[in-house]
Amino acid sequence: MNEPKNIGQGLDRIDGLLKVTGAANYATDYKIKNVAYGVIFKSTIAAGEIATIDLSEAEKLPGILTIITHKNAPTLNVKGGIRGGALLQGPKIEFFGQHIGVVVAETFEQARYAAQLVKVTYRNGEGRVDFEKLAKEAELPKEKDKADKRRGDVDAAMSSSEVTIDAVYETPIEHHQPMEPHSTIAVWEGDKLTLYNGSQIVNGAQSAAAATLNIPPANVRIITPYIGGGFGSKGGQWANLVLTAVAAKMINRPVKLALARQQMFNSVGLRQKNVQRMRLAATKDGQLTALAHETVTHTASDAEFVEPCGDCSKLMYATPNSLITYRVFPMNVMLPTYTRGPGKSTGSFALESAMDELAHKLNMDPIELRIKNEPAKDPSNDKPWSSRTTVQCLQDGAKAFGWSKRNMKPGVTMEGDYLVGYGVAAGTYPARQRDTSALVKLSRKNNEVEAIVELAASDLGTGTFTILAQTAADALGIPMDKVAIVIGDSQLPPAAGSVGSVGAASFANAVNDGCIKITDELIAKSGKQFFKRPTAREMMLTEKLASFESRVDAKPPAEAENYSVHSFNANFAEVWVHKTTGTIKVQRMLAVTGAGKILNPKTARSQIIGGNVWGLGMALMEESVLDPRYGNFVTRSLADYHVPSNLDIGTIDTIFIDEDDKVPNKLGIKGIGEVGIVGVAAAIANAIFNATGKRVRDLPITPDKLI
Repeated sequence: MNEPKNIGQGLDRIDGLLKVTGAANYATDYKIKNVAYGVIFKSTIAAGEIATIDLSEAEKLPGILTIITHKNAPTLNVKGGIRGGALLQGPKIEFFGQHIGVVVAETFEQARYAAQLVKVTYRNGEGRVDFEKLAKEAELPKEKDKADKRRGDVDAAMSSSEVTIDAVYETPIEHHQPMEPHSTIAVWEGDKLTLYNGSQIVNGAQSAAAATLNIPPANVRIITPYIGGGFGSKGGQWANLVLTAVAAKMINRPVKLALARQQMFNSVGLRQKNVQRMRLAATKDGQLTALAHETVTHTASDAEFVEPCGDCSKLMYATPNSLITYRVFPMNVMLPTYTRGPGKSTGSFALESAMDELAHKLNMDPIELRIKNEPAKDPSNDKPWSSRTTVQCLQDGAKAFGWSKRNMKPGVTMEGDYLVGYGVAAGTYPARQRDTSALVKLSRKNNEVEAIVELAASDLGTGTFTILAQTAADALGIPMDKVAIVIGDSQLPPAAGSVGSVGAASFANAVNDGCIKITDELIAKSGKQFFKRPTAREMMLTEKLASFESRVDAKPPAEAENYSVHSFNANFAEVWVHKTTGTIKVQRMLAVTGAGKILNPKTARSQIIGGNVWGLGMALMEESVLDPRYGNFVTRSLADYHVPSNLDIGTIDTIFIDEDDKVPNKLGIKGIGEVGIVGVAAAIANAIFNATGKRVRDLPITPDKLI
């Protein structure tokens, strides 16, 4: 391969101008002729069934094309892969806000007004919506990977150890709130369906829609070149996608359906509430002898999802005795789902807070404690690390952050009326490549060679277009401005999704493999031998070829399975807490990350900053409050579901560890989309303790908990 000229450079996003000028089309921006508008209406009880639906007033309004309920909806495959139910397949109600119908009209305003006129009566059931009461019924999850994981004897180690921690940490329900709410345009042409829809997994959305609608996948096309955020909520697909297609079929014309912001709170999943008991045991010099992480959580009444909160605890620290358990119970609440850093961000809050508590009890520096318990190999499976940068992240971060200035005694450092504290936490996230195909097309006109690279990847706004253009330009020997990246269409070669931090590794390696393959084929076609390997551009010119193309089906290296492969990070925070009001200001944050080859430091830095901002919201603001009387969310908009704004954010610095790890894939890429959030909430919580001497174990940490 040629010496990289673009990979590793902090280049501007090639799609940036389109976005800032409004020229980039998101799902509902496409100009579709004769489009009608759909509006979903929802249940106002948490459990029971629909007794009657009176549509008479709504149907009298001008512009109403149809109203779809369980009485006239077509039969759908409820096991087709659409998450969360709510497909209008019967009168049963499983949660407050369940879809119970769709109004389709000539205009959005007509549909919305008509939806308000629908009158529904119910036969109420007994709603299971009180977490505290129901938690006593929690049982072992059905998922095999959530079975109890034991190593050694934790209870014996706890009873005999010199120093122990036994504490419960709580994280609340949170909601994804991407800038672009979930929205779809459905267009039927005979038995062929095109869905313009924000989808983190393009081919996954295609197969789920097809299976649920009982049609062949080849008859469904997903178009999603730009996505306005997703954070996991657009990884799986929800009922609104299929209901838009159903509406379009019923009126025989295109339909546009966009969820309102308030509807997002009970339509597309959530991060479930987790109650986590952490137990640590150690010797007086800080050597861990036991670690137990026991999670109790909730799921939907008709399906199961359990966030893997114990994932970090399985492998972050060396201990001879370990216990990871999950217990779950059903509630009449929307099905939980993957949310940025699923399990790792919530679980690390418990683990890293407990480690901080242990360090305080030992009168030991929390960084020293973590380094002392650094495992030589993955404790959960005895596999060697492909690489592990935790110690370097902590040490480099401590130096850059000025950790030596931290006073180990909490509640004594002051700046005016503010108590000042420093906090640290470590984290990890798996690094994986997934099967992805790519098509590389070359064309020559005179002495100019251009490339088009096609694959069914997606770009959440993270810079996928740019890093793939960088990769292709280097591998082909073509200037970046002569490379076009075409993604976001299920008709393109199939690709992994932008989920689980697999996107960059999967997409870029497929593109790189495709460029190497097409170069090899051009060299073979020429029948010549070369002292120095030529580039694809040089071959197109010397062989005077007008066009040439090649496809590759890239797979991760088989030997990667023999190693434990992860990104690692360390998060540092400086907080100021007003001594009278309890107001919290996060003055500084530093994220130090070891994530293999960084393709574009500029877009990577943006990713880490985004994770830090999300983590700050998790620590201090975000909480979806459920009314236990009715099962609805009291927080139903961004006016009362608080997320960070510019004024909430202090200085954020990022450092990337120079790491060459080719075990996970040829290019040595590890994901950063989620590791950036993993340790943030714990770092802030630990800093608050250092500032105030008050340990808050339930998020979010609000002023009332500190006064």
